[in-house]
Formats: sequence, structure tokens, C-alpha cells
Amino acid sequence: MYTRTMLWILGPLILAAGSIQAQTDPGPRAGAAGAGGPMPRLNTFEAEYFVEGAARFQEIEDVGDGFGPRFNGISCGSCHAQPAVGGSSPATNPQVAAAPPGQMTAVSSFISLHGPVREARFVKDLSTNKADGGVHALFTIVGRPDNPTGCAITQPDFATNLAHNNVIFRIPTPVFGGGLIEAIKESTIISNMNANTTLKSVLGISGHENRNGNDGTITRFGWKAQNKSLMLFTGEAYNVEQGITNEIFPNEREEDPRCATSGAPDDSTNFNLSVPEKIMSDMVGFSVFMRFSAPRRRSARMGT
Repeated sequence: MYTRTMLWILGPLILAAGSIQAQTDPGPRAGAAGAGGPMPRLNTFEAEYFVEGAARFQEIEDVGDGFGPRFNGISCGSCHAQPAVGGSSPATNPQVAAAPPGQMTAVSSFISLHGPVREARFVKDLSTNKADGGVHALFTIVGRPDNPTGCAITQPDFATNLAHNNVIFRIPTPVFGGGLIEAIKESTIISNMNANTTLKSVLGISGHENRNGNDGTITRFGWKAQNKSLMLFTGEAYNVEQGITNEIFPNEREEDPRCATSGAPDDSTNFNLSVPEKIMSDMVGFSVFMRFSAPRRRSARMGT
């Protein structure tokens, strides 16, 4: 989730450190994760929504919930897990265990048990030579015990696309402190972008903010900072990564009727419940979890 826009936010803090120095990777820090908890000073109701959102974030989905027919993972929390719920890839890649029988073969060149969680995008459509750029899900529900009778869709042809250098990969981005990122004023982002121009030029840092095509405001979330809000970010991810349609992304990406698709969103507001935090859809729960999530605390080796 920390994208080019985030560089303009964080850049002055990094550059203010002084002269350019060689860097070394200290490896995983010891001790507590320092992440995954709520923002301080949430009121009672906000804290309840955070807890409910965190639980939804970790739920394992199945076809009965609208899961699939194509997917990259079985829950948000399975892939966003290191160093705590809401983080990035865990040490053991959950995609290996989630793969239905026989489907690891097609992705084994880039998905492994101790490698990072990945999603795959195709640069272009090889059959038409037109630009693509979209996510092509690694797996299908075919072979799972809950696969509907007659559903027989196949995985994308990763081998051919890899042979043509047509596949690019993305790993899960941390969502800690998402509400703070959402709340930053645009003027602050622009000011940071325009600061330290000489040093940025020396370091080869350049770029521009991404903006919404309708209202012209700065977007902030997603690998290309393509999403304006956490709600939009979570709605898109729920549909793309788990195949679950929702109130923001209501259309199936795979419409084969034999694969249990329906015309209604798989995830929606439940008006039949009386407990407020239970009424919200999963998508809203995810965004609330991110919005109320505290930023990760600095490690002791970096100071407090």
C-alpha cells in the first residue's frame, strides 16, 4: 500500500537524515512485532469495530461465501501476515497450501513454500498484442471439495507468458496506519514532493503524484496509487484476490454459470442484524480495520 505517493510523504524524513551512506539490511528485528494493534485513544465503539474488522480480515472464505471461481488467496490475513495481521508475506507462503490439487505445477516457477506471496500481472495480451496490465489469478476452485458440479475453468497459461517475459509480480503491501495515510492533506503531499529537489536529482528520485480522473484529487492506495480511499482499495482487492464481489465491485471477473456465479454481490450490508458492527459488509470491515490500525512502531535499533 506504500506507493509512489508514500515516497512524497516519507521522502523528506528520509532525506533529512543527512549525507548519503551505504546501507545494510539488518534482517528481521527481534522482539515484539510492534504492529497489528489499534490506534491509541479509540473510543469504545471504534475499538469494537476494529476488533470486528480484524476478525473479518482473517476469515477463511469458501465457495459458499462467494469465493472464486478464480483466486490468489483464501483470506486477507493469510497473505498480509508478517510481522502481524495487516503486514506482508509470512515466512511460509500460504498460497502453496491453498492451491487445489494439481494447480501448483503451473505456478511452481514463481510460487514456492518459502518464497513471497505473489500475484501475477500480464504486460499485454499475447493473442492481440494489446496492453493488459491486469491481475491474472493463480488458481481456480476446480478440484476443491466445494467446487460446483460442471465448473471446469483452467488456469492462465503462465508458462507461455513467462517465456515471453510477459509476467510481472506484486507482493502484499502492509496496511498498518492506513487511516493516517488517508487523512494526509494533499497540500502536504505536494509540498513533500517539491522539497529537496537538488538532493532528489542526485539520487535519481523523480515521479509525480497519481490523481483521480474525475475529481482530480490525489489517489493513495494500491501498487500504482490507483485507489482514492481504503474502501475502494478493499473492494477491489476482495474481488481480485478472492473473487468475492461486493457493493463497490459487484461484477464477477469469471461469469461461467457452472461456477456458481450470481447476479448479486457476494458480500453486502446485512440489514437483518441488529448489532451495528455485525451489519457492515466484510469489505467495510476490512477498511475499518485498516483505518483504525496503528502504524508500525520503530524498532529499538532505529531509536524510539
